[in-house]
Amino acid sequence: MNKILVPTDFSKESEYALKTAAKFAKQYDAEIIVLHMLGIPETFLTKDSSEEYPELLLFTKLAKKKFSTFLDKEYLKDISVKEAIQNYRTFEGIISSAKKENAELIIMGSHGTSGIQQMFVGSNTEKVVRTSDIPVLVVKAEQENLEFNNFVFASNFIDDCFEAFKKAKKFASHLNVNINLLYINTPGRNFKSSNEIDTQISQFLNKLNLTSNDVTFNIHNDYNIENGILNYCNKNNVDLIAIPTHGRKGLAHMIKGSIGEDIANHAQIPVITFKI
Repeated sequence: MNKILVPTDFSKESEYALKTAAKFAKQYDAEIIVLHMLGIPETFLTKDSSEEYPELLLFTKLAKKKFSTFLDKEYLKDISVKEAIQNYRTFEGIISSAKKENAELIIMGSHGTSGIQQMFVGSNTEKVVRTSDIPVLVVKAEQENLEFNNFVFASNFIDDCFEAFKKAKKFASHLNVNINLLYINTPGRNFKSSNEIDTQISQFLNKLNLTSNDVTFNIHNDYNIENGILNYCNKNNVDLIAIPTHGRKGLAHMIKGSIGEDIANHAQIPVITFKI
């Protein structure tokens, strides 16, 4: 891992993301790119260049001033940190910057009152995790350490989850931890017997040239997917939840609607998403 992108609105929540990024950066000798999106109103952007420049200059100057304080932290000592200021207003700015910088991980804070909240909460977040080709790690609180000893990959384990699982497994290997598989069994038409689930997961692993000896998998019964994942993780002291995402295919019954977003919003532990 060489580069980590951290979007910021200079809130304490985005600093949680920055602190987490610092720990990853020290572990992997990576560079951190801290991105602030100016979000200048469209009315300014539609002015001619002679009128637009003063506003851009002012907002940029204010952002640089905030950066000087925000990045003046002891935990960033000896870490390569790059400031990035862009006049983006929506999720496209995060994706564009990540691609431009060749970032390998996006780390986002949540529950800010602006900026990060607008990036993270609502449709923008769903679009970030669904459109980002690199993993997106969401943190809600300050992480005392990065000892993710209990890393869970929640999925329905069908063929189109292969790539997401490979990415998650690679990420787990970087952390030097084992990855545990989690299947949430719910009532109704999606209900499966234990034997059916065992067979489905075994077939999934076989196609990846893995066996049950390489990973552990768990089945949790609950009334819906979101509660199932959260209840299992709370009960079993899970440190990190991994979720595959990609619009409406494959995982539609798992990530349909706002389930992926709700898990990240409601989970008290970090959540990382991998695009299928």
